[in-house]
Amino acid sequence: MANALQELVKIRLEQQGWSYGDVARRGGIPRSTVHHLATAERVTRMPQQATLEGLARGLELPLDSVRRAAAEACGIHLYFEETPGTPADPEVATLIASVQQLSPADRRHVTALVESLLRNTGTDTGTRTGTPTGHDTDPHPGTNPHPDTD
Repeated sequence: MANALQELVKIRLEQQGWSYGDVARRGGIPRSTVHHLATAERVTRMPQQATLEGLARGLELPLDSVRRAAAEACGIHLYFEETPGTPADPEVATLIASVQQLSPADRRHVTALVESLLRNTGTDTGTRTGTPTGHDTDPHPGTNPHPDTD
């Protein structure tokens, strides 16, 4: 069964009568990369941003469509829509989509970390407050991170 990225590439090649080489030349990416993404049954990790951009150019499709298909091929499902006029941040999209793959315990750890970081971040300016540069706060107060030093 073909994954979302394979289907996207296959349909576009058939619609336009293009080859992998045509897509590669237009996108400025290696033909072998186009071939791999179009034929790999399972994409094990999200392609680099430059690869996604080149594939989108080569297929003459919106970057968001290619990014979503690639994410689904990796087992990541992107559930939120980009705000029109706001540049997409692929790191944020991948991070948010990847959290669902974590165990419940790991999701709780991620939540605690994010909440801790947000508590120490000035939300208006985006700068950290209350913590000297280079020093982290203890996300687990009351526990000794170095038990051998009690």
